[in-house]
Amino acid sequence: MPDEVCPRLRDLMGRLPAVFPGTPEGGKRKMKRPIWICFFAAALLANISAQAEEAVDYVNPYIGTQGQIIPGLHGGVIPGVTRPFGMIQWTAMTRLNKISVCPYYYKDRFIMGFLGTRQPTVWMGDYGNVSLMPGLGQVKIGFEERKLLFRHQDEITTPYYYRVKTGKIQTEIAASVRSSLMRFSFADPGPAYLVIDASRDLGFPGWISIEPEKHRLIGYNTDRQSAHLGPPLPNFKGYFVIEFDAGFSGYGTYLNDEMIPGRSSATGDRLGAYLTFPPGTSTVQARIGTSLISLDQAEYNLQKEIPGWDLEKLKQEGRAEWNDQLSRILVKGGARDDRVIFYTALYHAHLYPRIFSEYGRYYSAFDDRIHQGVSYNDYSLWDTFRAEHPLLLVTAPERVGDMVTGLLQMYQEGGWLPKWPNPTYTGIMIGSHSDSVIAEAWVKGIRSFDLDLAYQAVYKNAMVPPEGDEQKRWADRALWTSVESRGGLSWYQKLGYVPLDKTDESVSRTLEFAYDDFCVAQLAQAAGKMDDYQMLMARSKNYKNLYRDGYFQARNSDGTWAGTKGYTESTRWGYMFFAIQDLPGLIDLMGGNQAFEKKLDDVFAPVLRFYRYLHPNEPVHHYPYLYDYSGSPWKTQGLARVIMREYYHNSPTGLFGNDDCGQMSAWYIFSSMGFYPVTPCADLLAIGSPIWDQVVIKLDQPYRQSEFTVVVKNQSPRNYYIQSATLNDQPLNSPFLKHSQIIAGGKLVLEMGPRPNRNWGIQSP
Repeated sequence: MPDEVCPRLRDLMGRLPAVFPGTPEGGKRKMKRPIWICFFAAALLANISAQAEEAVDYVNPYIGTQGQIIPGLHGGVIPGVTRPFGMIQWTAMTRLNKISVCPYYYKDRFIMGFLGTRQPTVWMGDYGNVSLMPGLGQVKIGFEERKLLFRHQDEITTPYYYRVKTGKIQTEIAASVRSSLMRFSFADPGPAYLVIDASRDLGFPGWISIEPEKHRLIGYNTDRQSAHLGPPLPNFKGYFVIEFDAGFSGYGTYLNDEMIPGRSSATGDRLGAYLTFPPGTSTVQARIGTSLISLDQAEYNLQKEIPGWDLEKLKQEGRAEWNDQLSRILVKGGARDDRVIFYTALYHAHLYPRIFSEYGRYYSAFDDRIHQGVSYNDYSLWDTFRAEHPLLLVTAPERVGDMVTGLLQMYQEGGWLPKWPNPTYTGIMIGSHSDSVIAEAWVKGIRSFDLDLAYQAVYKNAMVPPEGDEQKRWADRALWTSVESRGGLSWYQKLGYVPLDKTDESVSRTLEFAYDDFCVAQLAQAAGKMDDYQMLMARSKNYKNLYRDGYFQARNSDGTWAGTKGYTESTRWGYMFFAIQDLPGLIDLMGGNQAFEKKLDDVFAPVLRFYRYLHPNEPVHHYPYLYDYSGSPWKTQGLARVIMREYYHNSPTGLFGNDDCGQMSAWYIFSSMGFYPVTPCADLLAIGSPIWDQVVIKLDQPYRQSEFTVVVKNQSPRNYYIQSATLNDQPLNSPFLKHSQIIAGGKLVLEMGPRPNRNWGIQSP
């Protein structure tokens, strides 16, 4: 019997006198209930549970809100209220967020505000945010002095609604794509107030204005916490319009720590406002519209998305939208915790890249102007090209064309494709993995973007070194000097590798440039540029130029070897198998299947695995699936199960590391379904070991609606080895599946058992 049914079954059995006539009433129940009643009750409750819980009900936004590796480290996500790919998220603020600090940390005990944030992940900065904080009694504007104690048992958190009690104040939040509605309920008749924080970061001025006759407040800020990593944006502003359903009894502004009673407007770089309400006020509601275009646009967004004061309606609309998105994959079987982890991962995977356009227009942080069109932003490309973007091609294909177009617009407006826009260019991470995202979309059937423009953009990445390339080392998080696409490309073109004595992270750059070359080659072929295709495919083999003594090692510009240095957030183990564009060639380079497997076995050796396979960092995410390529898929099946079990949990520490804009979650989603995109820019997925009895993927492709079903027979925590498989009723003896086969619809049937079938899956891809 499912674990979650048992308490409800016990409760129902305790109330049987009211349900089934003839059962004893009162006192100790010595009569044994007929067994058929027990089975009936269990079946009834299982059915009730299945009906009551939809996909969205399994989401636990606390997962990942507390660090797992290092005590005190953030898990990298927040319990944000928004819509799928929403432009802004709304959360309780337990600490002031900044680069390396999220606004919500599970173990904190106080709330200092309710924040509309655009911070995409813990390692990047917020921009254009706004926050509100309710209070009772004397107005307190300081973040530390106004904070209120809360308990998690007094919180409700979902993707579409948040509620918390802080003493005698209850706060509720529901949200649309660009706006939100907050309701503050005061249990004390004492004077209630709200503090609104307009601008928080020093050096980034803002403006705020109170309009008492309209029961509203307007303003903007220029806050950009990652400003030092990118070009100046003199026109950037985060605008907000806040309307209230109650009149004010008083108001004022604040600058730094100074309150200015009665003043209706202020300008500065640490400013806000406060509003007081008449004694006896029990409820105040605030509708908040935001924009990166103008105040008029913020008001338009608000009236378009939240025209009234019905929080319950907004809440239900958000629930329905999230449930529609999450229900595109339906799973059966497994424990309830498994379903919670799965649907929470789907929630995280459908937050980014975020919508950046506002009803036909968008602000571009690449030329600092307003444009017509649809836009997305906050692409964590070094992380998300691996599994997040492949997942969106299955679960949100109708958005992918616009996401690619968003990248191409950045190229047109700024001159280069971005590496990690936040919201403009930053030099974060390495490689030009927009190449992978764009090429993969074309390879997998998306045709709603300009191929010629796409090829022009990725060709520039591959062929034009960034400004000052031979003089700069392109250190991580270096202060802005110019756009970095492929830092070290000039050396890569001359030598066939990036040298350690000239460029930081040289080994990783070489390996990732080679993969990106493969991706650009696919678009060259699609565009009919066959000479370019041949040249780029040859360059995609450049990974071989750094292989020595069983590892990819650094070389200097004079050709001398420089040892096991030059890796991005990793070690020689973390980049040992990064030639995902040419795995047969890598296997040959390492001495064939047996030698290749031996190296994989060394990575996953007991105890050493925790040092060599660092799952929180993305370069190793494909490792468990490499046994499929060397003829031992049963090892992939066992490892996939172990990693899912060890690194993903239904708890605040349930993400090992941070989610990196959906990549960690996407790995789990794919793996739990039983396959993974080892080479994203190819029509191939490696099969692992699904944890579900059944998976139904509801496909919504252009001109086609279908379903792909995975049926897993005899699956259990002990039975994780594939014994046999069929695809659309035909025998399947290769441990690979095509993306095109999935989106065409059909059925994959896997028979599982407790021991490996070493004769299954030995065919090459």
